[in-house]
Amino acid sequence: MTPSPTPHPTSSSGAPAGRSPLRGLASRGRDEAHRVASPLELFFDLCFVVAISQAGVQLVHAVAEGHTGEGILNYAMIFFAIWWAWMNFTWFASAYDNDDTLYRVVTLVQIAGVLVLAAGVSQAFQEHDFVAVWLGYVIMRLAMVAQWLRAALSTEGAERTTALRYAGGVLACQVGWLGLLVLPEGARPWVFLVMAVLEMCVPPFAEKHRQTSWHPHHISERYGLFTIIVLGESVAAATVAVKSGIDEHDALGEVLPIAVGGLLIVFAAWWIYFVVPIHGHLRSNRQAFLWGYGHYLIFASAAAIGAGLEVAVEQTVGKTELSTLAGSAAVTLPTALYLLTVWALHSRYYKVGIAQQLVLPTTALLVIACTFLGDLAVPAAGVVCALAVAVGTTLTARTARRGHGQGGTAGPAGTSATESPDGDAGGGTAATPAG
Repeated sequence: MTPSPTPHPTSSSGAPAGRSPLRGLASRGRDEAHRVASPLELFFDLCFVVAISQAGVQLVHAVAEGHTGEGILNYAMIFFAIWWAWMNFTWFASAYDNDDTLYRVVTLVQIAGVLVLAAGVSQAFQEHDFVAVWLGYVIMRLAMVAQWLRAALSTEGAERTTALRYAGGVLACQVGWLGLLVLPEGARPWVFLVMAVLEMCVPPFAEKHRQTSWHPHHISERYGLFTIIVLGESVAAATVAVKSGIDEHDALGEVLPIAVGGLLIVFAAWWIYFVVPIHGHLRSNRQAFLWGYGHYLIFASAAAIGAGLEVAVEQTVGKTELSTLAGSAAVTLPTALYLLTVWALHSRYYKVGIAQQLVLPTTALLVIACTFLGDLAVPAAGVVCALAVAVGTTLTARTARRGHGQGGTAGPAGTSATESPDGDAGGGTAATPAG
């Protein structure tokens, strides 16, 4: 059984009282009430987005200069390093966060590692020098090993075995990542592919006989908060690009449609993600691993939307020789990928009927079709995304009315459509207005 949480005593001011600066790193309980993200976790997320921002900036430069394939490959590799280190910490913290002094210090070391990685992003893109990126990643991962070894010292039996397997697996993978530095440049994509697969095999191997006690509500909140930060970074990047287009080229009329379309896309991206109470789906490691791993595409595409909007603005004001089609695709393709991935990971589990199931896949196809509309591509894609939210909200309302009229219809997983999540543009609940 998963151990139940032991509440920390608090003083009259609400601050923890009588807590030692060093405590055992015992697992927390999945049934722990009111589990929310800590200030340290929020700070952790914020610092990681610095690295994501740097990767996005370099992706814009690569695409604008006509090196699209190479830029996307470098972006995928660097984003994996950022995302994987973030994800590993998030799931570990959900199971073992005791918020003592040593835990905080080791977490701050991980933050330092991602800042080192961020400092090396430009060299990786422009000069194919991955030393700083590799060093930052190693700092983050060795700090994670220290956390797992500490957990092993605080536990016993199968739980200790799980912690030691994590520590050993992470250490072994760090040796493999040396291939990025010592092998020829042409071999790096293959090194990345092999090592990424091996990294993702560590958690299933480590938790084969005993699952860590991650908290479904906490995990869903952590992923949601990171999605918000990534979408916010896209808004910030697009805002800077629009401001530059207006200030340097006096092109308000040209960039305003892109700004409006981009804003509609980001608003819709937020809507379809957060309308789903996904924690109810995270009941086992099999479901959780697929959901957690799939967020690589959600996070990467959400960040790429902002980079794409920058490319579209630069193409519109003539700062790049890219065609209008290429500038439009820089926005529409990551948007379509985001929509399809959110549907696959979130929405399809809460849809009722074929109409609701088709909303997001159809929207993704229409967004891709918008690529060929020339200067109207981005605003048209924004309108399509907004209409998808409207259609999903309407379908959810109809399902709710039908459920109330019939005394509750069967919903997903045998639950009532009037009391459990079902579909709208991003999933939705019949009992809670998706609009």
